Amino acid sequence: MFRSEIVAAFGTLNWTILIVYILGNLLLGFVLSRRVTSAEDFYLGRRATPWWAIGISVVATYVSALSFLGGPAWSYSENLAVIAIHLNYPIVIFLVITIFLPFFFNSGVASIYEYQERRFGPASRSVMSGIFLVSQGLTSAAILYATALVIEFITGIDVVQAILVVTVIALVYTMLGGIAAVIWTDVIQAGVLLIGAGIILVALLGELPAPLGEVLGELKAQGKTTTLDFSFDFTREATVWSGVIAMTLFHTTVYGANQMMVQRTLAARNIGDAKKAYLMMGFAAFFIYFLFMFLGILFYAYYQGAGFENGNTIILQFAAEYALPGLMGVIAAAVIAAAMSSLDSSLNSMATVSTVDFYQRYFRRHEDGAHYLAVSRGFTVFWAAAIVLPAILYAQSEGSILQTLSRIGSYFVGAKLSMYGLGFFSKHATEKGVLAGVAVGFVVIWAVATQTDIAWPWYCLIGGTVNVAVSVAASRILDGKQADWSPYTVRGQLRRFAEEGRPLKDGNWYAVPGKVDPVAYALLGFFVLTLLFLYGFDSLI
Repeated sequence: MFRSEIVAAFGTLNWTILIVYILGNLLLGFVLSRRVTSAEDFYLGRRATPWWAIGISVVATYVSALSFLGGPAWSYSENLAVIAIHLNYPIVIFLVITIFLPFFFNSGVASIYEYQERRFGPASRSVMSGIFLVSQGLTSAAILYATALVIEFITGIDVVQAILVVTVIALVYTMLGGIAAVIWTDVIQAGVLLIGAGIILVALLGELPAPLGEVLGELKAQGKTTTLDFSFDFTREATVWSGVIAMTLFHTTVYGANQMMVQRTLAARNIGDAKKAYLMMGFAAFFIYFLFMFLGILFYAYYQGAGFENGNTIILQFAAEYALPGLMGVIAAAVIAAAMSSLDSSLNSMATVSTVDFYQRYFRRHEDGAHYLAVSRGFTVFWAAAIVLPAILYAQSEGSILQTLSRIGSYFVGAKLSMYGLGFFSKHATEKGVLAGVAVGFVVIWAVATQTDIAWPWYCLIGGTVNVAVSVAASRILDGKQADWSPYTVRGQLRRFAEEGRPLKDGNWYAVPGKVDPVAYALLGFFVLTLLFLYGFDSLI
């Protein structure tokens, strides 16, 4: 079916579904705006959001339209082994709730980069905040493009016009309702996303050219069902080693050192709720990503490996051809929902960092909450406008947008990983040293990316290793040995709790970093089970 036919077939029912969904999001943002009276309400939602809503929001934010569109496109062009990039979430969440989250939650901060100032100094805080704004701006632009691609595909509206429309929609409800609007709209968006994916899976299974067992057998013969690639070829993106080693470090920075992800957990009632919200991602992510990758190889069988002008439209093409009344409206709403769940989070977190880490820190330190609320809303508008141009530039890319986004993000994670890792575990690291490490690390990653064929998942490990080595050496050279552990290291926090007689636990959950909650060990067991499942899946076909 040609795109002109798809546009013509969209119809009244599909438009009704899509418009009702969009209006519902705007209405929810307006309703929640009545509870936003200060900057703290905008950033943290009065710390009254239930953990399950935060957990769904965490899942929905990272499992975005980039996954809904880009996941099937990636496995369609390669094979099921690309799931390796997303195997690591149980390990990642184990590390984040054990080490990262207690530092941020106990401090009561709105911006997690304030930790950098407490541990090292104001310059490191500004550098880390700046890195976040640049990297998140590029990420947001990719998300915006993904959504505009759907609108263009199904309506015929020019992609630039679609980008502007989506920006305005996300901007309005995010600016009105703050983090509460972000979380609660994410809950709705997650439901729409999973319903859409489920409908597509059921429909696709019914349209396959042969029974599922036969189809999988043919796909295996073509190498499409390979799930675990143990190759030591560092030029290949999706191997078990890149997924378990390199991408564990990558995703640890995404969930542990990224304002967009951590900010919503800071809106929880207590640290136990914050950890439970993250645990949901640790257990759910594998199933969601496997679903998207599995759809990709089934599409390969359905379309017999045919080429697409833009692989990111495969799922839309199928939905249009299937012609179930209302399906295109649900799928369009699902993809827009997935994208909005990430875009609203990006805008809110970038506005928070801009206000707290720059405006309030350097320009107006002693204003009231209403003033900072107005400034935060102003920065929300600014960042919505700023991401439009790079979103238009993404439209020139025809590869998987999930793959493209991951590659871009890999340039920045080494710096984040090293600055937080040294902050948590190093006695002698100093601000001058870590900034020197960040500078050298960026140069090395640029050289690796432009002068070698090493795949992007390894950039985090390479950049992080260089950052740590240079930072430690530079700290000793420039500032010498430090006499004592900083209170903002893991060891310093444990000592501080002991000296102040504070309980190590808040209820049944450890409040101090470095202590493992018993339920966290289940994440490691679950990780082993996912490996066994993937091995069995390919072996038993």
